[in-house]
Amino acid sequence: MSSLDTSIANVGLPTLARTFDASFQEVQWVVLAYLLAVTTLLVGVGRLGDLVGRRRLLLIGICLFTAASLACGVAPTLRLLVAARAAQGLGAAVMTALAVALVGETVPKAKTGSAMGLLGTMSAVGTTLGPGLGGLLIAGLGWRTIFLVNVPLGVLNFLLAHRHLPVDRREAKPGGAGFDMAGTLLLALTLAAYGLAMTTGRGRPGPLNAALLLISVFGAGLFVAAERRAPSPLIRLEMFRDPVLSAGLGMSALVSTVMMATLVVGPFYLSRGLGLETALVGVALSAGPLVAALAGVPAGRVVDRFGARRMTAAGLVGMAGGASALSLMPEGFGVAGYVAPVAFVTAGYALFQAANNTAVMTGVGAERRGVVSGMLGLSRNLGLVTGASVMGAVFALSSATDDVTAALPEAVAAGKRVTFAVAAALIAVALAVAFGTIRRASRRAARPRQFRRPQAVGRAL
Repeated sequence: MSSLDTSIANVGLPTLARTFDASFQEVQWVVLAYLLAVTTLLVGVGRLGDLVGRRRLLLIGICLFTAASLACGVAPTLRLLVAARAAQGLGAAVMTALAVALVGETVPKAKTGSAMGLLGTMSAVGTTLGPGLGGLLIAGLGWRTIFLVNVPLGVLNFLLAHRHLPVDRREAKPGGAGFDMAGTLLLALTLAAYGLAMTTGRGRPGPLNAALLLISVFGAGLFVAAERRAPSPLIRLEMFRDPVLSAGLGMSALVSTVMMATLVVGPFYLSRGLGLETALVGVALSAGPLVAALAGVPAGRVVDRFGARRMTAAGLVGMAGGASALSLMPEGFGVAGYVAPVAFVTAGYALFQAANNTAVMTGVGAERRGVVSGMLGLSRNLGLVTGASVMGAVFALSSATDDVTAALPEAVAAGKRVTFAVAAALIAVALAVAFGTIRRASRRAARPRQFRRPQAVGRAL
């Protein structure tokens, strides 16, 4: 449901602009309110799930998402619709953070990769269905149904989760653990400032973007200082000493930045660069999510068989090859010259996601699964938000035009080549991180164990 509503609202923006007599910038907040709510709250709701019970909080999140969807569907004004979308984003944050965390409680370790792959498949299915289903619902029943469709889905999900998920165990929290409200608010405000800095201005950054970026940097410093003093911090800073966690979060952000490039560049290259009609552009763009949906479960099984670290690197190699092909492929190959490399990038991404999530979550204690799962979701969302701004700016600059929608085919093709060259470079950085993690793990495994003599034998000697 959360992935579906990330993509389904985009197709309704033109209709919403006409319905509410609003500008594009105003209706864009229907998308931004949801995205910012999910991004800013992922870690906080993950930690809350660790404290109050993940099943209990997930059921509350599903109820909130369903009720907010109903509010979106009946909203009489654009402002109320945006507010309802923010509430919907809170419910989506709960579902996104806790779904990954619950894998550790419901799936044996030997099958963790398969479960992560299945989660990736479901996410891709939701993303793939969004534009097509949204278009059909708007054309047949009106824009309100793109939100109301979540109501029966939410009821069904609630019943399934209530029946099948294990009941939360009542355990004493170590050290009198509590919820870090100050840290949660600081992190949410910092992430909101960063998200607005990356999205305000629609690719034309100005003084407001710079001010918001400075606020986010200042807020990050305050958050770190607050966490060092907090008796029960939202994020224990010593967690980042774990190379697997730190590397996994960094790679996830880089890879998500690259994946956003396919969404930013694809529509313009297919329509302006190759001259495809709108319907064919939609068909071509659906190839990537379709590959992700088909590759998710097999990718998870491969991770279980061959190990998470090696498959993380293998997925990144596939992504680097696909991005390089997109940068170097001559335009004479037409649509196939774009769709085939994108399919390669997406298959590599499916393998990377299953492997990286498995590597990060496998060694996490039960008391921190929620917050670490939230951090994984946060790194992915920050990558998407950053990619929409940075990769969009790279594409616009390399196309050498102020208006990409009116650019010549040669300019759009040049922008595509440069953008995916930058994407390949980012994947190379992620690969270096992955190989560094593998080398450190190999050295630890090869290090001889220290023999400690028993105390009695030491005294006798």
